[in-house]
Amino acid sequence: MTLAIKKTSKAKIKRNLLPYYYLVPAFLIMGVITFYPLIYQLIISFTNFETQHLLLGLKSPELKFVGLKNYMDIFTGALPVENFNFFRVLEFNFWWALSNVMLHVPAGVLIATVLNTEGLWLKKIYRALYILPVVVPPIVVATVWRNIFDEQYGAMNQFLTIVTAFFGQTDPVRLRWLTEFNPPIPGFLPGAPLTLAYYSMMIANFWLGWPFMSVVATGALQSIPRDLYEAASIDGATGNQQFWNITVPLLRPAMIPAAVYGFTLSFNLFNFVFFMTGGGPARSTELLVTFAYNLVRNLRWFGVAAAFAVIIFFVALVVLLITNRITRATQSFSE
Repeated sequence: MTLAIKKTSKAKIKRNLLPYYYLVPAFLIMGVITFYPLIYQLIISFTNFETQHLLLGLKSPELKFVGLKNYMDIFTGALPVENFNFFRVLEFNFWWALSNVMLHVPAGVLIATVLNTEGLWLKKIYRALYILPVVVPPIVVATVWRNIFDEQYGAMNQFLTIVTAFFGQTDPVRLRWLTEFNPPIPGFLPGAPLTLAYYSMMIANFWLGWPFMSVVATGALQSIPRDLYEAASIDGATGNQQFWNITVPLLRPAMIPAAVYGFTLSFNLFNFVFFMTGGGPARSTELLVTFAYNLVRNLRWFGVAAAFAVIIFFVALVVLLITNRITRATQSFSE
């Protein structure tokens, strides 16, 4: 009897351990390409790690432990970097992500609603066209729009020149979209002046961002029963009342996660910002991720950059916890 119990117990243990055996290869790969770099980065964030330490790494005799100095220099603005203020970059980063979502979501819902109208001709062609920006790499979008906003030969200034010519303006428009430091609306965002480069990026990223929201909204719209609209029409509800009382509430479960995804994507939109403005002019459009990259690329301060990356991790963690609270993504249906 005891022997049978032991055999049953061993079989149960093996059965319970079986899933972990399948996870071992994944853990090994993640340990090499994810966990080890993260731990190494955390360690060097407390050191003065620079280019001369690359060969020997942590064994370099010149490597010094500096404690929290890198973190304090970042927060207090003591880094010898021109026009750097951590809290200004953080404020701009949040506003950049939030302002994009505030434009992309309503535009996506509006366009999806219009294209969902019964009897609209060539509806499928329109939907195929507006999905194109989603499949274009951000680096390509940034490069194209950078040329569009060129001061001398950009299409935007040429377009504005044509428009102003109708009002008797003979001089060509030469707006410095990506290099003008003085904000067009002073004091709009206290602590982080919004230059023309910000508005240029907003225009370009709007073209890039609203199609995804429109795709999500289209899928949600097609799942709304037509019976609700028919019943509302019989009760005398106008089209505007049907939109605000039927469409918007039923779209909310799909659009809130999409908005959170859009916020997270815009918050860390490295390729687009780096290749369109490079964080300029005078770091006015710098994001946290672009500044951390520049610390390595231009200054070779690996220790400071590692500390900056750790700070970005905790900022992103706070954003994740807040958005998870809003969307309840990890809660079960029974909660």
